[in-house]
Amino acid sequence: MNKQQLAAKIWESANQMRSKIEANEYKDYILGFIFYKYLSDQLVQFVTAQDMSAEDIKALNENDAETVEFIQSNLGYFIAYDNLFSTWIDPKSDFDESNVRDALSAFSRLIHVNHKKLFEGIFTTLETGLSKLGESAGKRTKAISDLLHLIKSIPMNSSQGYDVLGYIYEYLIEKFAANAGKKAGEFYTPHEVSVLMSHIIAHECQHKDTLEIYDPTSGSGSLLINIGEAVAQYAKSKDNITYYAQELKANTYNLTRMNLIMRGIKASNIKTRNGDTLEDDWPYFDENDPQGSYKMLYVDAVVSNPPYSQQWDPSFKDSDPRYSRFGLAPKTKADFAFLLHDLYHLKPDGIMTIVLPHGVLFRSGEEGQIRTQLIEQNHIDAIIGLPANIFFGTGIPTVILVLKQKRQNSDVLVVDASKHFLKEGKNNKLQASDIKRIVDAVINRESIDKFSQLVSKQTLRDNGYNLNIPRYVDSSAQAPSWDLHATMLGGIPNSEIAELQSYWQVFPQLHAALFTSKSAAYSELAIAKDALNPTITQHPQVVAFINTYNQAFVGFDDYLNTHLIQSWQGVKRNQIEATLSTELFTRLSPIALIDKYQAFQHLNNQWQIISADLEMMQTEGFAATKQVDPNMVIKKKDGKDIEVQDSITPWKGHILPFELVQQTNLTDDLTALAKQETRLAEIASTLEDILESLNEDEKEQDTVKESKDGFANAEVAKAAKAFLKEQKEAKTKFAAEIYEAKIIAVNILIEEEKALKKAVKEAEIALHLLTKTTIENLTDEQVNELLHLKWIAPLSQELAAMPSAVISQLTSKVQALADKYSVTYSQVVSEIKTTEQELAEMMGELTGNDFDLQGLAELTNLLKGA
Repeated sequence: MNKQQLAAKIWESANQMRSKIEANEYKDYILGFIFYKYLSDQLVQFVTAQDMSAEDIKALNENDAETVEFIQSNLGYFIAYDNLFSTWIDPKSDFDESNVRDALSAFSRLIHVNHKKLFEGIFTTLETGLSKLGESAGKRTKAISDLLHLIKSIPMNSSQGYDVLGYIYEYLIEKFAANAGKKAGEFYTPHEVSVLMSHIIAHECQHKDTLEIYDPTSGSGSLLINIGEAVAQYAKSKDNITYYAQELKANTYNLTRMNLIMRGIKASNIKTRNGDTLEDDWPYFDENDPQGSYKMLYVDAVVSNPPYSQQWDPSFKDSDPRYSRFGLAPKTKADFAFLLHDLYHLKPDGIMTIVLPHGVLFRSGEEGQIRTQLIEQNHIDAIIGLPANIFFGTGIPTVILVLKQKRQNSDVLVVDASKHFLKEGKNNKLQASDIKRIVDAVINRESIDKFSQLVSKQTLRDNGYNLNIPRYVDSSAQAPSWDLHATMLGGIPNSEIAELQSYWQVFPQLHAALFTSKSAAYSELAIAKDALNPTITQHPQVVAFINTYNQAFVGFDDYLNTHLIQSWQGVKRNQIEATLSTELFTRLSPIALIDKYQAFQHLNNQWQIISADLEMMQTEGFAATKQVDPNMVIKKKDGKDIEVQDSITPWKGHILPFELVQQTNLTDDLTALAKQETRLAEIASTLEDILESLNEDEKEQDTVKESKDGFANAEVAKAAKAFLKEQKEAKTKFAAEIYEAKIIAVNILIEEEKALKKAVKEAEIALHLLTKTTIENLTDEQVNELLHLKWIAPLSQELAAMPSAVISQLTSKVQALADKYSVTYSQVVSEIKTTEQELAEMMGELTGNDFDLQGLAELTNLLKGA
């Protein structure tokens, strides 16, 4: 299975295993064991590379001081054979909870002196939490053993292993965060927000040969790691990036260290601290490195998502160089304290992004004074308003502030991205297209209607240094309005037709074909309403627009085929999507009306599929495309969930889906099966019709089920046999509409259905096995054709449909305008009066007792307006 499937499987099982343990706590156990497996596997790989045999590895123990020192000096730690993860899960091993406790204790004792900062105390959270995994030693042993066997399949070697491991680690952290409520904010920044911040920083730093990045409230470390991955798009070596991280909470600090170490980052490039960022700033004094540790920290980029509006102690901090230029944040809200801390640690050409609550943009007092200084001293580069409900555990609106130490320009870009998101469960989520839209606006410093605005320093001064986004960007939807003149007298206001100006600029002649002038300010449809759709879709300018769009994408399929399929071995997966998006935008650049970011979303959606397949192909070879895997499903056995191979569809394609292969290479077999399935559906429909045709007495017969929702097969067979005998003896045929004939027909249908179901099942099994054989024996050329159908064809179809969607949208808007004023108010009033008069006249014909007639007389007077 690919990394997405493996991650989902581990999460599903882990979530069931945790039982009543809080997600926020359970994450520390499973992530801790994943990290221990990583360290164990790294040690085994290292000693194997040193030509140690399996027997030599089994002999690894603390008593061999020379070997211990050699391994420690290279890895920073030592793990004896008995304490290796692989030993724990060995079927021959007599595993016990005590093995884990002994191993963790030994690990702490055997850290190399030069790596104390990196590894010391890293398993404290796991070690102290083991007791929560069960009420007895036996239950804890089983719980731990289950966890170990759950994660044993995660690869942890080479760049491929780091990629899969990192993906699964991040996936699990996100899932635990989604289940951890308010505590989620302590350790997790949503991946999409992290990616957004990372792309802004990576673009700014793309030309630097080396990079130092810092997160002073690091949580799980994902923000730092995403910057590294974003920079990799510009082909920088990951070994040229140094990561600085500080985190207050010890268990979260451990997550930071584990996450960084497991991404294959060199130990010398990881600098971490467990401490209070606002109280204990860098520089710090490390007794293990007294000369190398006490130095000022200035970095290329700072990224952070600090706790929102946290209390802090500003006492005696007036002279702190972090705050002395700008002032002190109020003690009830440390937001600006964190921001100023980040800004202080930037190099002169440095950049920072920080997530803060919306209030920092407009709150007065000390915060207003700091904001004024930041604007006047030209530090604020951009403000990005995010959607509400985007963070786990809080629904408050948040903003990303982009600041620089020195800037060439003095204006501020204000972006309102609050309306750009996808609803996912209780939370809102930024899509790939939303992220790209924001990043492009920030990089290009674009003013875009209802989205972004460049604001001059003077305008900010005029607004009292209030940065509240709605002051500068109005992203609200236009409120519905009604034109009084058109409502009373008819016609369509030219002002409302002009709101579709973006369409008329592309189709000026269409405007004339649709509307004719009624007066200076009003128009009316020049055609009948039922002619609206053909008039628009068949208009020469619309046809030309679609042709121009299609022409722009001539050769795009071949381009994708060349760059993805023909060159699959050399595709750099962390860079190719940017290349493809540039090609997409280039083709779309001369085309008006098409939302290029919607097109990018189509590309990104398909890229997720392509990337997962490419990853397997590049790791396992082209043969992976011709591979089938057992189709494993979860079934209950003795009250327990066990994984078994599915009995109906026992196989599935490793990369190529069975359905796609059947639709492409086995069309005759698929058509024959579909024909049988169609006949089955016809039989079911006919039986239903016959059942409905029975009268109530006939439905009470034994041939109909007690539930009255179907026929009783055995009774139908018995009755049909009797009726046929009776028919033969009488030498007459029953009329088709009588009960006996219906039952005979039902019996024939049931027999056909029974035989057909058996044939369909056999055909399905045969087709399934034939598909397996077909995949395993595909030629390389056939594989390439199938990859094209899986990877490229769906994207081409999505893109090809975009012009028609634009035209449909225009048609709907024109239709709505025409309908809006098609009936005037006077016509409505006239119709109401006419109806009232007709109703009053009808009432004159009604009869009843005296009281009824008195009531009718009063209602008649009201309807007549008396």
